[in-house]
Amino acid sequence: MHHDLTQLLATHRPGYALERPFYTAADIYEADLEAIWYRDWLFAIPACELEKTGSYVTHTVGAYKVILVRGADGTIRAFHNSCRHRGSIICKAAKGHVPKLVCPYHQWTYELDGSLLWARDMGPDFDPSAHGLKPVHCRELAGLIYICLADEAPDFDTFADLVRPYLAAHDLSDAKVAHESSIIENGNWKLVWENNRECYHCGGNHPALCRTFPDDPAVTGVEDGKTPPHLAAHFDRLEGAGIPARFQIDPSGQYRIARMPLKAGAKSYTMDGGLAVTKRLGRVPFDDAGALMQFHYPTTWNHFLPDHSIVFRMTPVSPTETEVTTKWLVHKDAVEGRDYDLKRLTEVWIATNDEDRRVVEDNQQGINSPAYTPGPYSQFQESGVLQFVDWYCRSLSERLPAPSRMAAE
Repeated sequence: MHHDLTQLLATHRPGYALERPFYTAADIYEADLEAIWYRDWLFAIPACELEKTGSYVTHTVGAYKVILVRGADGTIRAFHNSCRHRGSIICKAAKGHVPKLVCPYHQWTYELDGSLLWARDMGPDFDPSAHGLKPVHCRELAGLIYICLADEAPDFDTFADLVRPYLAAHDLSDAKVAHESSIIENGNWKLVWENNRECYHCGGNHPALCRTFPDDPAVTGVEDGKTPPHLAAHFDRLEGAGIPARFQIDPSGQYRIARMPLKAGAKSYTMDGGLAVTKRLGRVPFDDAGALMQFHYPTTWNHFLPDHSIVFRMTPVSPTETEVTTKWLVHKDAVEGRDYDLKRLTEVWIATNDEDRRVVEDNQQGINSPAYTPGPYSQFQESGVLQFVDWYCRSLSERLPAPSRMAAE
């Protein structure tokens, strides 16, 4: 079945959840990939993950397979993971280290900058310079790597210039990955975002997180033009010490950043609220500075704390499956067992991620029912969800080809 997407978007009721096909239909999932995932900047990895020359990771987004690799000049580049000979994938492992990029099929050999070095028996007229790996747009921002699959990438600098001063105090170039977790949530990618953008559900579902994370809609939501007094006081204190903190949101709604407080007395995401790492990552001067919370649709939300940082990446797998990858970053010289205990560092968000998986999957199962009809969002508790759905509908409407319709069959 094909859906009239223009009509579905036009009849969406503001303030309400989306109609069932947005969360279930294969054709709308493909439209999401084409209009959003293949066109926007996507968070890929923390730069510290590619520690040395020849370090690489692979990543898949929809139909695209990508290699990210650190070159001999220290620059991280991204390429389509497809040999320019007959298209075989080049790097099959999730991550590794290589001196060169060598296709396993016929051993075509590429430099780490993507240029073709060697191809056997191709004849005197063969031009290696015309057969380098196809590049993928790749930018590093304060230790975070973003990629874009589009032929022409949209503006990145406006986002980078806004958030770079906020990230600077966290010294992500001095980080290492202490732990990585990937889970599959059996839910549409938009349900994962909707769940992320509110804490209406937190009290009933996240006992570990609620020890330190405030059940405060002002923290997870979006401002309505004025900053609540308790947040204004928090921002003023931090900015007085030279640490950018104030709420900022992109006019289009694609990204937001703010340094939000945790619960009174809490310093980090641990079961007792204390710091998780004694050798800190970054130069945030206050233990109780809270979490620098950044999201960038459609791929990532992040929490940067005074002692460590946590980066989240979501990737759609199918209309009703989404991969969520979480990485805990600590100082590169921090020693497990001395400077941090891995269980203490990770247990809150490992539990929270699994709880979020369950609520997203329950949500998807209910939406799968033909009896589902969209209900209203809470204006008070779910302003962040409203903001995400508005961004999604507007982005999809603006980017659909003309005539922007998948005709009903």
